[in-house]
Order: sequence, then structure tokens, then C-alpha cells
Amino acid sequence: MPPTNREIMSSARTQLQGKWKSVIIVSLIYVLIMIVVGSIHKIGGFINLLLSGPIAFGMNYYFLSFTRGKNPELEDLFKGFSVFPKTCGAYLLIVIYIVLWALLLIVPGIIAAISYSMTFYIMADNSQIGAQDAIKKSKQIMNGSKYRYFCLLCRFIGWFLLCLLTAGIGFLWFIPYFQVSTAQFYESLNKGSFQK
Repeated sequence: MPPTNREIMSSARTQLQGKWKSVIIVSLIYVLIMIVVGSIHKIGGFINLLLSGPIAFGMNYYFLSFTRGKNPELEDLFKGFSVFPKTCGAYLLIVIYIVLWALLLIVPGIIAAISYSMTFYIMADNSQIGAQDAIKKSKQIMNGSKYRYFCLLCRFIGWFLLCLLTAGIGFLWFIPYFQVSTAQFYESLNKGSFQK
């Protein structure tokens, strides 16, 4: 039996105890990058589209390593740029697929987003896999687990709203908590070996 979402979140909190400083620094850098890129006049949206894949990969790589008891380095956040064509390509494909599904209705778009949610974890586990194959594998391992993941996301809504009340400062704690929880969810689906 896979762990319940409550158990995953409890395990994430336990794993983060005494290690908040390093993960908050990573989260702060991530937030600052997104803010700076988004604030660039006119071309900010385009640059954000190009950088989101590598940064998302880096976040997943870092927190997957963290979840597995390793000691990830700050530079791991930028690891996606060393495989830029694949990480950028994967992100663009995911966006395209989600938009196409969302054109039908909002619900299919949400289901598609959940189906592709493990793509960058899979790429972190297998440096040789291509973007399309990683997306395909994400769909496969999420088959039968989409509702469970949706429920996990819903459990973070209250935390998200609470962060808004702190003028966004709370996100420095929210992001690591969410990232470790989703990495543990991935671990409950796939026990592949982590490849540096």
C-alpha cells in the first residue's frame, strides 16, 4: 500500500526539521529569479517560458536528492541548463498539451497537468531519457494515481492561502514543504535509481 497523503506530508515535515536554512535559500533564489524574469518589460513572458523548464527541472532535481537523504548543492538548482534543449523542450511540450486539453474543457486540462506532473522527476532519474519519453512515462506512472495526487494538491490550498496573508514571505517555507511532499509522492510511484 502506498503511503497516504497525510503520511507523505508528515514525513516531509519530519525530513525538513533542522534543515530549513538550506532549502529556504534555494526557495528564495527560485522566487527571485521568477520575479526578476517576470518583471522584464515586453519580453519577460517569453524569457520565462524558456527558463521555466530548466528551473523546474533544477528544483525537482534538488528536492528529489534532498528527499533521498543526499546533500544537494545550491548549483543543482541550475542543473537543468546543462541539458537545456531537453528541459526547455519538455516544458514547452507540457504547456502545449495542457493548453490543447484545456481547449476542450478546464477539467481535461487539469487532468493533463496532473498526468505530466512527474516529468522532471523522471528526467532527474534518467539523464538519457528524452522529453517526449519522460512525458509518456509520467502519464504511465500517474495512471491510477491522479486522484490521489489531486487530493495531495488540495491539502496545500490552505497553506497557500496562509502564505498570501504573510505578504508572500510564507512561500519560503511553503515551497520546500510542497517540493519535498511531491518528491515523496514520486518516490511512492517509482523507485528508480537517482543518477547524478
